[in-house]
Amino acid sequence: MTTEQPKNPLHGITLEQILNELVAHYGWEELGREIEIRCFTHDPSVASSLKFLRRTPWARERVESLYVYMLRRKAKPAG
Repeated sequence: MTTEQPKNPLHGITLEQILNELVAHYGWEELGREIEIRCFTHDPSVASSLKFLRRTPWARERVESLYVYMLRRKAKPAG
């Protein structure tokens, strides 16, 4: 049973897509400053980060929160 979630910005987006968009927007260095976890600050890669985030609920929540924050900032009109 699937339910529609039109207001949920995370609905239908994979963790890999979220991570790739965050890296494209912030870069690894800034991402490591925003969320201080070793997989972002020491020899970062999408593969190692995904492995860690899938096993670590608190880190995944931080990444998802930063993604939603980024989307809201992008949607806000300038000025």
